[in-house]
Amino acid sequence: MWIKISRHLLLKENPLASISAQTAVVFLALVVSSGLTRAAVVSLPDPAVDITAAARGTQTAVLAGGCFWCTEAVFEQLIGVEKVVAGYAGGDAATAHYEIVGSGKTDHAESIQITFDPARISYGRLLKVFFSVAHDPTLLNRQGPDWGRQYRSAIFYKDAEQKRVAEAYIKQLDEAHVFHKPVVTEVTALKAFYPAEAYHQQFVRRHPDNAYVVVNAFPKLEKLKKQFPDLVKPSK
Repeated sequence: MWIKISRHLLLKENPLASISAQTAVVFLALVVSSGLTRAAVVSLPDPAVDITAAARGTQTAVLAGGCFWCTEAVFEQLIGVEKVVAGYAGGDAATAHYEIVGSGKTDHAESIQITFDPARISYGRLLKVFFSVAHDPTLLNRQGPDWGRQYRSAIFYKDAEQKRVAEAYIKQLDEAHVFHKPVVTEVTALKAFYPAEAYHQQFVRRHPDNAYVVVNAFPKLEKLKKQFPDLVKPSK
């Protein structure tokens, strides 16, 4: 049994709602869906193919793995990551708006743009966190309680090197059978990235008592700290 209670539907009327008004509904969704969303892998191998840190200056990566509140919250914790922006990729500028994307009628995916220092954290290392903590790459067009192509797993590469690393790592993971099912992550060229509306930025940090955040984002942050303690920025 699966109850389709997406973040978009649950929070549509009041996206900043607190946990007190939603606890029962979210808890039910969590219990029903837990068997489908539970990660099946404890740890992943390092990428056999990666990009060296020869280039100076910062680089960007665009990844999609379900709710951008959650993925943003994970990657902004990493040492070497200087900025994370929630937004949309895969569609055009005219429809890059939350209500339209949430309808599932565009080709956008909720995505994040990561600005990082490759001398401190490599592109391949970002992908390792992406596949092991940020989302479940074996789920097709859904993550947690969120359904639709806008929640698909995708890597939007900006150049041939990022494509090479992404495709090689997916092949490596599939051949090692580290997941219970094949990886369904799309690897596609980045045409454009469109930042999301201001109220979506740093949502988890600004609204820690939001029901969706408590149920879906916080477990990922705890998993990040346990699996990658050497990559997490010191607490302020």
